[in-house]
Amino acid sequence: MMSHEQNDLITRVGPGTKCGALMRHYWHPVALADELPDERPAKAVRVLGQDFVLFRDERGRHGLLDRGCPHRGADLAYGRLEDAGLRCLFHGWLFDVDGKCLETPAEPDGSVLCQRVRQKSYPVVVKNGIIFAYLGPINVQGGEAPAFPDFDCFLAPATHAFAFKGLIDCNWLQALEVGIDPAHASYLHRFYEDEDPSGDAYGKQFRANSADSNIPMSRMMREHARPTIDVEGTDYGLRLFTLRRISEKHTHVRVTNLVFPYAFVIPMSTEITITQWHVPIDDESCYWYAIFTSFGKPVDHQQMREQRLQLYELPDYKPRIGRQNNYGYNIAEQKTQTFTGMGFDINVHDQWAIESQGQIQDRTREHLGYSDKAIIAYRRLLLSAIGQVGRGEKPPMWLDPARAATILGPATVDGMGPTEGWESYWKEFDERRRKESSWAANTRSPLVA
Repeated sequence: MMSHEQNDLITRVGPGTKCGALMRHYWHPVALADELPDERPAKAVRVLGQDFVLFRDERGRHGLLDRGCPHRGADLAYGRLEDAGLRCLFHGWLFDVDGKCLETPAEPDGSVLCQRVRQKSYPVVVKNGIIFAYLGPINVQGGEAPAFPDFDCFLAPATHAFAFKGLIDCNWLQALEVGIDPAHASYLHRFYEDEDPSGDAYGKQFRANSADSNIPMSRMMREHARPTIDVEGTDYGLRLFTLRRISEKHTHVRVTNLVFPYAFVIPMSTEITITQWHVPIDDESCYWYAIFTSFGKPVDHQQMREQRLQLYELPDYKPRIGRQNNYGYNIAEQKTQTFTGMGFDINVHDQWAIESQGQIQDRTREHLGYSDKAIIAYRRLLLSAIGQVGRGEKPPMWLDPARAATILGPATVDGMGPTEGWESYWKEFDERRRKESSWAANTRSPLVA
């Protein structure tokens, strides 16, 4: 059983915390590229309990700076975008994307004050619609930024990738853990009627047919609710195998992945995978960021965005159905249509499950079982990584360029395989999907050494 001290250790990520020190060894999604429109490409962002201003200058360069002006602490998020930088409204001090002070216009002619001032800045890169930032130390011994792995979501062309996000009103860890809990889908996401997979299933999880079968995923989850679960360590984190035996000849195979420190990669359909990060805003709230990656035809960006804007409202990407309106809970629906009575979008179900645990779950009251194998494995990995950083070592998934080029995929599948030989089925499925893909055929397989 977990102690209060251990629960605090693995959930709290602000400055000065041990888990926060671990998290500052990685790149973090801080915004969608869509959140910096041409008319005002600047916004305040809060990540890991710290406040920043994110902006794009006239040359298209992105910058992330500490939010308080180094002059007298005024809010740079309201600054003017001009002259290749961000200008503070208080006294006109101007900063470029690297934090260099370019002007201190209220100072006397000949003043060299700006040469002695630098606002703290952080490296920023854009990957398929998501703006990532590295918040760790730079230009100190051992403090360089890590490289990005060659994951499918980063290698896919923009035509085959779609990015979105959503606000969650609880700690990041319980938001992550729902995604590495294979058993909950048979209950939390249970529908009593199956949609026609040839109809409006696009962009929806668990609504299409399982690969290599004519069985809807909703039926698969509903009728086979006690899966066999196995977890193995990988170079990127964990790989999860969830097996639902259908008959002597056939077993449904679901392969998902935990990417350290807080992402998972799962199948959405036979063509599309989801890579989803769970980024702490602070200890009591987080954003999920996702890249939907298609191995088949190009993503319908407009349809995917319209689907999700029915459930999330701008500018904060707050869910329209949530704690504020009881997650849409309907007693009549719960009796006849869905297990939850909370509609047909699984994001609402997940939101209820994790937010209902409290803003920071009290894990001292848990009674974990067999179905929690992946959660137990992840917590051990997290505690080990916190210890590594505490000893001055590099944690898992801190990658130099050479190592990053070897971290591929990861492979996912929701498919009907043979009961005897499922171990090779999922690998063959991944190979087949890649060979038939217009872009992935040119990438290296994550399953070939």
